[in-house]
Amino acid sequence: MDNRFSDNSAVLNKMNEETSELVAKVPQVTLVFWIIKILATTLGETGGDAVTMSWLGETTAEPTVNGYLIGTAIFGVIFAAAVLVQIKAKKFHPFLYWATIVATTMVGTTLADYCTRSLGIGYTGGSTILLLLVIASLLIWRWSTGSVSIDTVSTPKVEVFYWVTIMFSQTLGTALGDWVAETHDMGYVGAAAVFGGLLLLTALLYYFTSISRVILFWAAFILTRPLGAVVGDFLDKPFEQGGLALSRSAASVALLVVIVALILIFPQKPASKAH
Repeated sequence: MDNRFSDNSAVLNKMNEETSELVAKVPQVTLVFWIIKILATTLGETGGDAVTMSWLGETTAEPTVNGYLIGTAIFGVIFAAAVLVQIKAKKFHPFLYWATIVATTMVGTTLADYCTRSLGIGYTGGSTILLLLVIASLLIWRWSTGSVSIDTVSTPKVEVFYWVTIMFSQTLGTALGDWVAETHDMGYVGAAAVFGGLLLLTALLYYFTSISRVILFWAAFILTRPLGAVVGDFLDKPFEQGGLALSRSAASVALLVVIVALILIFPQKPASKAH
């Protein structure tokens, strides 16, 4: 009897340890987390544009045929590989996690540009479709697992939902940022102020209301993407379009250096619960 009890306890302890390892593969959500997230989304914009607009020449007189689609395919493969490695990892690796986030922003940038420009859907149509995809992803996740709370990200199945939802949200953010900045003639600085203000409002709702933390987390997570997108455009777009005309490659390298420095200077702890 005692041996059976001991064996059962050992099995339960092992299961708990395995679950903790899975859950702890994501970082604690702190101020540094959000700063790196915004920088990562900005890097996704400049990096994605560096490939499709500069290397493949989509904004030049001699663009590569289907440049946005080729860029999406390139970053789609990188994204899929990063997610696979992230899911197979046994514990939290800061550089792996953020590399996967950057991969989602880059494929989101090129995919949004392909939908809104190459397919001719436009920013309004593209933003609407992508918003529906984000909502559908969350609803299917909720229907399949019973919750979209980040503290349930403890199995490969839920991790797939997590990363697919993030990828769609990053794509939505790119289209939404362009829609606000260009369709409404607000400019990149004006659009940055809008999304920065919405992020501030989300933070105030978090601290001073009892609104669902799950909803507020995803709202903030989505809003960081258009903010990063318009900041990225502000850095590399020509002067006549309201940008600083910086080199896309140089801006991307600079952002990458800052992100790496922040990860090294402020070591991130794995979440005791997933976010």
